[in-house]
Amino acid sequence: MTDDVVTQAGWKADQTPGRKGFFTDTSVCIGCKACEVACKEWNTIPEDGLNFTGMSYDNTQALGADSWRHVAFIEQKKPPVSLGMPGIGAPSSPAADPQAADQSGEDHSGVRWLMSSDVCKHCTHAACLDVCPTGALFRTEFGTVVVQQDVCNGCGYCVSACPYGVIDQRKDDGRVFKCTMCYDRLGDGLEPACAKACPTESIQYGDLDVLRAAADARLAALHDEGVSEAHLYGRDPEDGVGGDGAFFLLLDQPEVYGLPPDPVVTTRDLPSMWKHAGVAALGLLAAVGASFLGGRS
Repeated sequence: MTDDVVTQAGWKADQTPGRKGFFTDTSVCIGCKACEVACKEWNTIPEDGLNFTGMSYDNTQALGADSWRHVAFIEQKKPPVSLGMPGIGAPSSPAADPQAADQSGEDHSGVRWLMSSDVCKHCTHAACLDVCPTGALFRTEFGTVVVQQDVCNGCGYCVSACPYGVIDQRKDDGRVFKCTMCYDRLGDGLEPACAKACPTESIQYGDLDVLRAAADARLAALHDEGVSEAHLYGRDPEDGVGGDGAFFLLLDQPEVYGLPPDPVVTTRDLPSMWKHAGVAALGLLAAVGASFLGGRS
């Protein structure tokens, strides 16, 4: 991704105090939803229905204007894998764990749970910044992307521009809301509420370069333990959005977690579109001028 693809939306590496971000290691997420609760409490986010959907324990269902953190629960008919950490993974047979078979004798050892706390990705090249006509969305000194609700006019352009479907409008007034990475806490030298509340350190906050190095080391360790399906998502600065400010270690394909496999900045073609529009406009003016001059002769 070159610098001329996006204008004001890209993060400049020479900005201080340095870019902050999230690394979410889904292999140690226990689905406790402490991050969801902490996010709502700190940011005074309204409750979002608390509906029992029948979709496992995932009552939140997706990120939205009133859900800035979403803990996904994914049940798979696959044997759990041992991740070499206390409390993580499960025995592979009822013989190893007598409770793996219920009273009917059915073997449940072939089921595993994948859990992941999703959040706004705070993209390196953020299309939402490109399309916002009022400046309600802005890039902070920490490299994060924040919405100023008092400036938002509810046009919704950013909703369709987001490659992850993160940004959402509240139905009562039309304004958009999303994760701010607790911008007010960062200014006071505190970590975001979700990372502070996470009991397993599945959500890690810090300097993005440091987090990337830690993620690389964690991935290598899992591969050494035979967890070959583990991979990083959003970590690569050469991907379609220039890398994410919030990236993940996943144990299955992104689609399983509801993430796009190959996200791209949706405004990547704007420069060429404006160029072609300019050429077309000049051609139209030339044609009109020629017609006018021809009519007078």
